[in-house]
Order: sequence, then C-alpha cells, then structure tokens
Amino acid sequence: MLTHLLRLQELDLKIEACRLREQQIPKQKEKFDIQRKRLAAELESREKVVRDLAVEQRTLQTEIEQKQAQIDKYQQQLYAIKKNEEYQALLHEIDLTKKQIGLKEERIIALMMEMDDAKARLEEDQERIQTELGEIDRQCGVIDAELAEAQADRQKLEEERKPVEALIEPALMTQYKRIRASKKTGPAVVPLRDEVCSGCHMRVTPQIVNEVLAGKKHTCHHCGRLLYSKANVVPNSA
Repeated sequence: MLTHLLRLQELDLKIEACRLREQQIPKQKEKFDIQRKRLAAELESREKVVRDLAVEQRTLQTEIEQKQAQIDKYQQQLYAIKKNEEYQALLHEIDLTKKQIGLKEERIIALMMEMDDAKARLEEDQERIQTELGEIDRQCGVIDAELAEAQADRQKLEEERKPVEALIEPALMTQYKRIRASKKTGPAVVPLRDEVCSGCHMRVTPQIVNEVLAGKKHTCHHCGRLLYSKANVVPNSA
C-alpha cells in the first residue's frame, strides 16, 4: 500500500511540476508583447510624420487657392477705383498676397522633398518591423509548442495516475489529499531520517520513530506530513 502511495505521490509531484510549467511558459511571451507594442508605436510615429506632411501640404494648397481668389477679387476692384492712392494701395495688397503665395509654394516644394524622404524611411521601417514581427511570431510559436508539450505530459501523467489511485484504500487516500491540499505544494508523504522528519526537518518523538519503523502510519506532529521508513518500502517492479 505504501509503495502505491509513494508512486501516486511521484506522479502528483510530476503533475504539479507540469502545471507550474504551464503557468510559467506563457509569461515568456510578455517581453514579446512589449516588443510588439514598441514596434507598433514606432510605425505609428513614422506614419504620423507622413500624414502630418500631407496635411500641411493640403492646407497650403487650400490657402494658395484662397489667396489667388483674393487676388482675382482685388484685380476686379481695380477697374472701379478712381483715386490713384486707392489704386496704388490695392496694387500693394495684390503684390503682398503674391509674395505670400510664393512663400507657400516654396514651402510646398520643400514639403514634397520631405515627403519623399519620409515615405522612403517609412518603407524601410515597415520592412524591418515586419521582419522583427515575423521573428517574434516564430519565437512565440516555439513557446506555444513548449506549452502544448507540457500539457500533453501532464495529461499523460494524469492517465497514469488513475489506476494507481484505485489501489489505495479510501481512508488513506483522503488523508493524503487533505495533507496535499494543506501544503499546496511539495510531498505529503516523507521519509523519516533517524529521528527527523525530512519534510520540516524537525525532530519527532522516539515513540513515533519506533512506530514508523514498525510500519505503522504516523504523521509528523510539527508539519502534519505522513511519515514512513524507507526500510518498509517494497521496491516497485514497474
């Protein structure tokens, strides 16, 4: 019976290790999530530069059209002006507006050059970022495969566990489960080493030592784990 219980515990500890792996493995993706966000922000920044240049160019073109319309209006007004002073003032306004148009046209030419450079940088960044994202996807695929392997290992162990549990008497099984539930992790059944519990490393009473050596079931009065003597364990032929 003790041999079966120790075999069950061996499987349970392996299952526990698999579950821990299943919890830890997905955390490896956290750094890749950060990288994805960084790359997305970088790409958005590059795209924004191109969008902002395009917006400025359209705004300047609209302003040029508005000022050209103003010039046309001024030129129509010239025919109705009688006084020379008013005529000269209007010509001055026309000239000033043309200069403003010229400055805006110069800025548009500069913007076109900036736009070409910005688009070229954007294309380079898009290609680089796509390559980096592809590598991230590849590494995440490796992590997913590792997780699937851990899940498969656990499921196999759980299947191995079922027939072993069936060999253990219900009362002992209940006691074992209760101890494991209280400890959360680690073994519930531990060997006695001289007069010391190997679970909590505390000394137990000589009476308990003698009874455990005699093959009786006892729990450590310090940590509550089941104690056994290795001398009483029959080697498992499996």
